[in-house]
Amino acid sequence: MKFSKSEVIAAMEETGMIPVFNHSDIAVAKDVLDASYKAGVRVFEFTNRGENALEVFKELKSHASQYEGLILGIGTIFTPKQVEEFLAAGADFVVSPALIPNVIVTCSKADVLWIPGCGTVTEIFNAKEMGAEVVKAFPGNVLGPSFVSAVKAVLPEIKIMPTGGVEPTEENLSTWFGAGVTCVGMGSQLFNKEWIKQKQFDALEKQISQALGIIETIRNSK
Repeated sequence: MKFSKSEVIAAMEETGMIPVFNHSDIAVAKDVLDASYKAGVRVFEFTNRGENALEVFKELKSHASQYEGLILGIGTIFTPKQVEEFLAAGADFVVSPALIPNVIVTCSKADVLWIPGCGTVTEIFNAKEMGAEVVKAFPGNVLGPSFVSAVKAVLPEIKIMPTGGVEPTEENLSTWFGAGVTCVGMGSQLFNKEWIKQKQFDALEKQISQALGIIETIRNSK
């Protein structure tokens, strides 16, 4: 099932969080995806890192087909060739660490949602002019929530997703959502490496569920 750009954005807004994950072992990737979906995740970003990322993604996409409404995208995309390969493998959206024009052109031709990484107001404005509906504030740990607040003051309509520096705590998430983010991307802070190594996927599911619950509470209190 191919999801439209509006469906992907709606799902991102609804849950407020996109797990960002990569692993070279398909069995581990499947277990993490399972735990994420059970916890309430509906948009998941697998990152293009490692020599076998495409092969793992293909198997993960097939595995994900059992889950109704699960949107699976690919991150860390730098070239049109990578876009084409992962779209052929079934990617529902594409995320880049930077604003890369030829990646944007390739995604636009395929009518797939593309999310560029931006670190300045100029980049975000240029992304918007190119048709971006969502931008990735990256690296989030360098930019911080105050950057998001400043951007939203002059470009209030832009949807911003910070990645990097986002933690699954009430204090951290309150700061980001208070700044006006649409959703957050969360990787290493969400996926405890020791839990994954020890196959403690129930603990992982619990943490993800708690993070989603915190986001829901924050939004409802506004």
